[in-house]
Amino acid sequence: MMGCCLQAVALLLCALLLCALLRFTLRSPVLPLALPALHGRTAIVTGGSSGIGEAVARELARCGARVVLATRNVLRGEEAAWRIRRDTGNPEVLFMPLDLSSLRSVRAFATAFLQQEPDLHLLINNAGVSAGGTTEDGFSLSFQVNHLGHFLLTQLLLQHLQSSAPSRVVIVASSAHQAGRLCMAELGRPPPGPFAAFQDYCNSKLANVLHARQLAARLQGTGVTAYAVHPGFVNTQLFRHAPLWLQLLWTPLSRFCFRSAAEGARTVLFCATQDGLQPFSGCYFADCRPLQPWAQGRDDAAARELWDRSERLLGLQPSLCTPVE
Repeated sequence: MMGCCLQAVALLLCALLLCALLRFTLRSPVLPLALPALHGRTAIVTGGSSGIGEAVARELARCGARVVLATRNVLRGEEAAWRIRRDTGNPEVLFMPLDLSSLRSVRAFATAFLQQEPDLHLLINNAGVSAGGTTEDGFSLSFQVNHLGHFLLTQLLLQHLQSSAPSRVVIVASSAHQAGRLCMAELGRPPPGPFAAFQDYCNSKLANVLHARQLAARLQGTGVTAYAVHPGFVNTQLFRHAPLWLQLLWTPLSRFCFRSAAEGARTVLFCATQDGLQPFSGCYFADCRPLQPWAQGRDDAAARELWDRSERLLGLQPSLCTPVE
């Protein structure tokens, strides 16, 4: 009996030690970030009704920016806009509907925004999902929401960004890009295998890194810069569509070991607001500094092919701007 008790205590201590180690590894300290005044600047934050998106939108609004929360759920979007106006005292925070799983919705949002807003200085492509299934457009859900929808949105708003320069595009990527494997001939289709949803998510995050890289190459000299960001491991609702058994394991782990949404927003805000980042356009950032992505995230040929195939999948005319070699 005593032996069983000692074994149980030992297992408990090992579990506590492992949790402490994970917390130390995944929740590294986040240094305070001084943000500049942003009066007269207009920003779009996709997925701005919760998590990292809401945290980013709140700080941009606190700095005086006009902030558009672009999110799918009308009630949650309006409530988030109200919370941010209340918390910051900035009345220029509004909600506009955007469902990235519908290309029709992306086009409608862009049309409405361009008619309503004369300027766009910051485009924060933050919204993301990790889930199986396909969209009404026939693409895998994660790949469309995380990459194709944002690619289309960026293209539709690009002239506005250029006319408002200096301006920036910040794409929330992930260290999960390290596991990404893009099969260009199968782009947008669900990958095979038992972990298809997670692989699709990793593929979309690799696409985010390559998108930022190629966007920056094509926009050299225009005053528009682009950055891919790993926000860290953050306690958000990203995996809310995961199987119940995985959520039961994931929820306590993420609450104890992962960063808060406000902490996860820091590198996004850094890339969106800090001076002197123009030479780092196209780079991948983590913990408020440029970081070398894995080899597949530095493949310029793959980035060009991804761009061209994304345009074709979305029915876009080939871009007039070409990357500067």
